Amino acid sequence: MSGEKRKILVTGGSGLVGKAIQAVVNKDSNELEEWIFLSSKDGDLSKFDETIRLFKKYSPTHVIHLAAMVGGLFHNIDHNLDFFRSNMLINDNVLRASFDSGVVKVVSCLSTCIFPDKTEYPIDETMVHNGPPHPSNFGYSYAKRMLDVLNRGYYEQHKCKYTSIIPCNVFGPYDNFDLHNSHVIPGLIRKLHNVINHGGSEFTVMGSGKPLRQFIYSLDLAKLIILVLREYHDVEPIILSVDEKDEISIADSAKAIARGFDFSGEIVFDTSKADGQFKKTASNAKLRKLFPNFQFTPFEVAIKDTVEWFKSNQDIARL
Repeated sequence: MSGEKRKILVTGGSGLVGKAIQAVVNKDSNELEEWIFLSSKDGDLSKFDETIRLFKKYSPTHVIHLAAMVGGLFHNIDHNLDFFRSNMLINDNVLRASFDSGVVKVVSCLSTCIFPDKTEYPIDETMVHNGPPHPSNFGYSYAKRMLDVLNRGYYEQHKCKYTSIIPCNVFGPYDNFDLHNSHVIPGLIRKLHNVINHGGSEFTVMGSGKPLRQFIYSLDLAKLIILVLREYHDVEPIILSVDEKDEISIADSAKAIARGFDFSGEIVFDTSKADGQFKKTASNAKLRKLFPNFQFTPFEVAIKDTVEWFKSNQDIARL
C-alpha cells in the first residue's frame, strides 16, 4: 500500500501504550495515515458482534491490537482463568473481524511473560512455545501465545500479514497506578507517592528486590511499534526491548523511583511476599538488525518523567 492512505485502528487506545502512540503520532503526523484510537467505552471486544460493528464503522486498513485484560503479579496469581478466557475471546474476535473486514496488516502486542519459565537466556523470538510459562500468570501467557498461533494460521490459510510484537516491561504516563492490580513500576510510584503524602520515611517493596527486568519507556515502545507497522513485514514475532546490558533489579528500580521523588528515607524489602519469575532476559538482536540506530530513553530520565507526570495528573491517572 505504498503511497496509499492508511486508516489505522488502535484497540486499547486509551491505555499506557495507546496513549504513547497518540503522543508520538500527534508530534510526528503523516498525511498518508489516519489514526483511530478505541477504548473499552467504544465497545466490548470480548463480544464478536460489538467488535465487527466497530470494524464496519471505521473500515480500517491496518490494526494495532493492544486491548487486553492485564494486571500485575498478584492479580494474575488470583485470576488466571479470567485472564485466559477474556484474552482468548478478545484476540480471536479482533483477528476474525480484521479478516472479515479485509484489513491488510495487524500488529498485536504480546509480552515477554509468554516465554517458558525454564529456558536458556537470553530468550529470542524462536523460543515462544518451547515450554510452559511461569505458573504465576499461565492464563494470560497462554492466551497471548495463541495470538502467534492465530497469526500463523491466518497466514498459512489466507496469506494474511498478521504479526506480533513482544515488548519487555513497559512503563510511562497513563499507566495503571492501582496499588493492587498494577505492574511493578507504576505500583511502586503510587506506593511511594502515598508514603510521602502521609509524611512517611519508609518505602516498602514487596519481595526481595532481587528479580531482574528489562524496562522500556512507553514513548520508546510507541515509536518502535509505528516502525514495525510501516517497515516490518514478517509474520514471525519481533521482540521490542532495551538491550540486555540495561537489565535492572527491582531493588535498583525502587532506588531510581526514590530518586525521582527526591525521597531520602529507607527502602525496605518485604521478603514474605512472592518475587515471581527471577528473570526473563530478552535478546533484541532482531530489532537492532532492523533499526540499528534507535535510541532508547535513559531509564533514570524515563522514571523521572513518569513520576512528574503522575504527580501532575492525579485527576486523570488510573488509581
